[in-house]
Amino acid sequence: MSTVGTARNACAGSGAFLYQRHRPEKTLLYQLVSKYYPAFRQQLAEEGRILPGYVQREFEDYLKCGRLEHGFLRVRCENCHEERLVAFSCKHRGFCPSCGARRMAESAALLVDEVLPHEPIRQWVLSLPFQLRFLLASRPAITGQVLGIVYRVISTHLVKKAGYSKKTARTGAVTLIQRFGSALNLNIHFHMLFLDGVYVDRLDGSARFRWVSSPTTQELTQLTQTIARRIGRYLERQGLLERDAENSYLTTDAVSEDPMNQLLGHSITYRIAVGPQIGRKVFTLQTLPTCEPDDYADTAGKISGFSLHAGVAARSDERKKLERLCRYISRPAVSEKRLSLTPNGNIRYQLKTPYRDGTTHVIFEPLDFMARLAALVPRPRANLTRFHGVFAPNSKHRALVTPSKRGKSAKRQINGEERSPVEQHASMTWAQRLKRVFNIDVSTCDACGGAVKIIASIEDPVVIKLILAHLQRKAESKEYNLLPESRAPPQKSLFG
Repeated sequence: MSTVGTARNACAGSGAFLYQRHRPEKTLLYQLVSKYYPAFRQQLAEEGRILPGYVQREFEDYLKCGRLEHGFLRVRCENCHEERLVAFSCKHRGFCPSCGARRMAESAALLVDEVLPHEPIRQWVLSLPFQLRFLLASRPAITGQVLGIVYRVISTHLVKKAGYSKKTARTGAVTLIQRFGSALNLNIHFHMLFLDGVYVDRLDGSARFRWVSSPTTQELTQLTQTIARRIGRYLERQGLLERDAENSYLTTDAVSEDPMNQLLGHSITYRIAVGPQIGRKVFTLQTLPTCEPDDYADTAGKISGFSLHAGVAARSDERKKLERLCRYISRPAVSEKRLSLTPNGNIRYQLKTPYRDGTTHVIFEPLDFMARLAALVPRPRANLTRFHGVFAPNSKHRALVTPSKRGKSAKRQINGEERSPVEQHASMTWAQRLKRVFNIDVSTCDACGGAVKIIASIEDPVVIKLILAHLQRKAESKEYNLLPESRAPPQKSLFG
């Protein structure tokens, strides 16, 4: 059973970090959800709308995440016997910052250590029009088909630019489907980590990598146009879109009626979803817009609401940069550092980067903020990480190019390695994640340096209540006891 993420604290005079238990009840996000989620559900019920079960579980389990009252592990140092308690986590994918940080660390480590080879990697980012964002959010089953079209267009471009054909060369990519924008809006877009080149087969059965130069603005525009045209034709064949007299695409009424659709639509279009001001644009704080040129706009291809950017890349020797990039694109949806309250009790959220019109913050009423969180919750069994080409699970080339050498053709080789197949497929432990990202070694005691081991998993409510009550009494006695700590009796001096 995985455990909740932790905070970190620098030691005085050193670069090391000490473990501190995460206390979600002290965070503003937890306090907001605890206070306003029941009112949000009641408001929807009065309007005849009921949240789906998976969204309700997301909120309810988040309120238990990191709370000792709902279960914990007991860990003890083998030398000094100092104990600490580690609370369980909710392990959801919606808006929990702690579980999102855990998943971010694990995903980045998996990609860098076992999937992405020591070759140049380029990030391709595709943003979609509002209509397609709503369509993919309400019909996640077609996301795979749309993503397949995008991959085929870009991979074909790379193969042809390298001077080969699909029969003689191949490439690969890992896509992380990101569902959120900087303003906590529902913004489904694709972050694709593409090989910055292609693999060419050798006569001895190995593969040789051929680098491809970065795409030009003209090439990005052409690729964006091809992607938009093919996606439009595919959705039109499926009966999900139709053309009007000017050959532009309009969404049909094929989307099924769902209580979440209104929340999704308002989140995508930056509008208020509940309350007396429903349908209006959210409040924003703005400054004077920047006069600096927009480098992103100059290097991105833009067609009919589609935007394709490929300006970030990591060389084969920049593995730390690649891991930082993987963490960035798999980061949690909500940043607690950018969350605050206004004097009148509304929620203020700071944008990571100001918009071109000068917008720096968005302001939400409490119930509308709950609606934003609900819209960010993905549907169950919707995979947000996809592997393509040579990285696909069933690719016969995966074992040849990936660092882990895992694949159909490498089953016998796995048994000969130091780690067993079960160990290789196992997720990173809680201790490994903390040490990798924050340089915190929770497997070592802070007091004496001894090894720390798990001694019990406490899940019985009666036992939990007794242990926490004992710790509370112990803490209060230390706080109010003014007498010095007991000590051993004085020893007779050897020279007395």
